[in-house]
Amino acid sequence: MQKLILFGGNGYIGQVLKDFFVNNGYEIILVARNDIKNPSQNNYKFVKWNAKNIENSWKNELENADVVINLAGKSVNCRYNERNKAEIFSSREVTTKLIGEAIAQCQNPPKTWLNASTGTIYRHATDRPQDEITGEIGSGFSVEVAKLWEKTFLDAKTPQTRKITLRMSIIFGKTGGAFPYYANLAKWGLGGKMGKGDQMISWLHDEDLCHSLLFLIKNTDLEGTFNLASPYAMRNDAFMALLRTHYKAWFGLPSTKLMLEIGTFLLQSETELILKSRWVMPKRLLDAGFTFKYNTVKEALEEL
Repeated sequence: MQKLILFGGNGYIGQVLKDFFVNNGYEIILVARNDIKNPSQNNYKFVKWNAKNIENSWKNELENADVVINLAGKSVNCRYNERNKAEIFSSREVTTKLIGEAIAQCQNPPKTWLNASTGTIYRHATDRPQDEITGEIGSGFSVEVAKLWEKTFLDAKTPQTRKITLRMSIIFGKTGGAFPYYANLAKWGLGGKMGKGDQMISWLHDEDLCHSLLFLIKNTDLEGTFNLASPYAMRNDAFMALLRTHYKAWFGLPSTKLMLEIGTFLLQSETELILKSRWVMPKRLLDAGFTFKYNTVKEALEEL
């Protein structure tokens, strides 16, 4: 039985990954700041950390581990005031650095370390997809967060551990991620285009997220940066039209930038999460032979 340590696993994605890997025969050690109340599962243990210091309670779990997955970091779904921006930066830098230092102290360090990042690191792109080789790094707050996160990960001195950076797109799932929000807008008659509607939505079904990570873990010759997204991104206006058709919502009020500014303020979020064009291409996954179960939004909708 392989041992997988999952840091920051108390969110939606973490719980999806925990269940998937438990069901695939892995021993899971989930490390998070807040207690997680889950039904008891075989091969699963929760360990609490303060995300500020190396503690033996979780550091010792790293010995002889097969895989580490780090998702830890404050959610970017918030207002970008100075306090929140500082917490977004520090929560990623500090936790990644801590894990790297703890791995460096191991007598038998983990074989593989996968660290989350984001496809938002690429520029606003409506002209062509951004892959790991030819993609152009953007500018702005979210990009700087991603750059610091990746630099901290790559700077960690862990020569015996294979490292993979995960540039993740928007994750779609039945009970979490971004999909329920889009679906509710369509159901309530608010499923029109957002802003100009020409921004690309890069997305990934949560089943394909799980299987892509398993693929990266099993193929031990793979390392470096990987984009995690469906090969088929979709324009916002076309995506919302498809949602309206699926839910038989024949009317969808379009949202101007001003309307989105008001709405995201009330929801304590930011319009960048909606209006930035993320056109992410998973070139390295495709080149390595990974097959997506859900290539198109239509296929994903039928399941979701």
